[in-house]
Amino acid sequence: MKIEIIDPSSEASILLIAQSDNYLQALYPPESQHLESIAALKLPNVTFIGGYIESKLVACGALKILHDDISYGEIKRLFVTEQYRGRGYSKQIMANLEQHLVNANITVGRLETGIKQPEALALYKSLGYWVREPFGKYRHDPLSVFMEKHLS
Repeated sequence: MKIEIIDPSSEASILLIAQSDNYLQALYPPESQHLESIAALKLPNVTFIGGYIESKLVACGALKILHDDISYGEIKRLFVTEQYRGRGYSKQIMANLEQHLVNANITVGRLETGIKQPEALALYKSLGYWVREPFGKYRHDPLSVFMEKHLS
């Protein structure tokens, strides 16, 4: 898979983000969805990447640099289209996002995911993320799982 920084407002990105939205909207009520808009993905503190198979955008992820209690990167919008799941592409996207953090001298990655996504939870745990309390703007939500990893 070829991974590169892409424009979240490109036609291919918009279609992929819409697929991600539809997937999450089927799982969670609106108050438990913490989705970044396309406009938010274009902010200067956000890096949005895409993964291509041949010339087809099949995966994405975003990294949002924040400075709350500490400086950290929040992983957002990790998504792989259904037909390409189970091939390790999400791990490749995560590795790329984590490398962006290391390059920016940010040593903590954080994320929020949902309890109805066992594959995502297994992925993050396999990558060394552990469960923590809500961070930043998040509040306790019984449908959310908050995770963190220290990067070297």
